[in-house]
Amino acid sequence: MSFRKWGSLDDFVSQVSGVSALAEPARRALYLYVAAQPEAVSRDQAAEGVDLPRHTAKFHLDKLVEEGLLDTEFRRLSGRRGPGAGRPTKLYRRSTRQVAVTLPPRHYDLAGQILARAVETAARDDIPVVEAVHRAAADCGRRFGAEERPREGGASRLDDIAAALAAQGYEPRVQDDVLVLANCPFHALAREHTSLVCGMNLHLITAMLDELDHTDVRAVLDPAPDRCCVTLT
Repeated sequence: MSFRKWGSLDDFVSQVSGVSALAEPARRALYLYVAAQPEAVSRDQAAEGVDLPRHTAKFHLDKLVEEGLLDTEFRRLSGRRGPGAGRPTKLYRRSTRQVAVTLPPRHYDLAGQILARAVETAARDDIPVVEAVHRAAADCGRRFGAEERPREGGASRLDDIAAALAAQGYEPRVQDDVLVLANCPFHALAREHTSLVCGMNLHLITAMLDELDHTDVRAVLDPAPDRCCVTLT
C-alpha cells in the first residue's frame, strides 16, 4: 500500500498547476500587476501595465483565469447605460483562491486554527490551555472522520483509515502490521513544541478513528525520527 493510492492526487495536481502557471515570466508579471491594482483592470490596462502586446496579454490573462488565479467581471467603464453605451468590458481581478504547495505536505494553517480555538475555549471555560488544545484537536478529528467517504469496492478497514489520514497529509505506510505515519503535517511546530503537538496529533487521530467507527484500532504515541509521533495498531 502506498501514499499514492490513498492520497488526494487531484488536489495535489490542482495546487501544483496553479503554482506552475506563474513560472512563465509574462504570466507572472500580469498576475502581479492585476493583484497590485485596487480595482479590476481591463486587458488593455494590463497589457500597458506590463508592456505586452494586447493579444499576448489576453492569452495569459485567460490562462490565469483557467487556473483559478484570476476572476473576471463585465462592466461598462464609461458608466453610460442604454443604447449606444457599448458592450461591457471584460475586467480581471485577483481571485480569492489560495495556492500553496509544500513537500512533504504541511498544514500549519490547520494547526493555527486548532490552537486559536483552544485559546478561546481555555479563556471561556477557564480550563488549562493544553486540555483545550486536546479538545479542539478532537473536534477537528471528528470532523475529518465525518467528511471521509467510505471506500468503494469492499475496501478494508485499513484502507478507510489510511485514506482519511492521507487526506490530511500524514502519508500512511504499513510496516509489520502497524500503520506508520511517514509525515507530520506540523513538522516545524513539533520540533519546537514536541509535547504539545504530539498530544494534538494523538487526540486528532483518535477522534477520527472513533468517528470512522474503528474503535478496535488504537492510536498510540510512538515517537521516532523522521515520522509522525503517532502509530496505529
